[in-house]
Amino acid sequence: MRLRTLLASAVALVAALGGLAAPAPASAAAPVIMITKIWYDSPGTDRGANASLNAEYVQLRNTTRTRRSLTGWTVRDTARHVYTFGTFNLNAGATVTLRTGIGTNTATNRYWGRRAYVWNNDRDTAILRNASGVQIDSCAYNSTRYDYRNC
Repeated sequence: MRLRTLLASAVALVAALGGLAAPAPASAAAPVIMITKIWYDSPGTDRGANASLNAEYVQLRNTTRTRRSLTGWTVRDTARHVYTFGTFNLNAGATVTLRTGIGTNTATNRYWGRRAYVWNNDRDTAILRNASGVQIDSCAYNSTRYDYRNC
């Protein structure tokens, strides 16, 4: 008889407190690879020189404690310019900068290989998708006051 009373009291207490808290949905979790910055208006006059193209970039950060493969992942803008990562691993806690122009790929810099600008100087959206095409993160800007956006 005492167990029934104890159980009834526990049920009443849970009901009075509004029930048990449900865990946050998985979709609310922060992405493990995040877009952290877009430098969309390279310094100086936009004349298309490779140095100017490479001053336009997107940064991605691995927010985990584990090295992550970005092989087959894509970064795109709203005009459907698409960069696809070849074989590439991003170390735990590391940042990689995806530059618009031509250069030699390293662990910290990847090059789109374009001879024209990708990011509009007034507004655009960077979209990060995994190798399966699932959107992982995005970052939009709408400004002519600044040259970059921290995401």
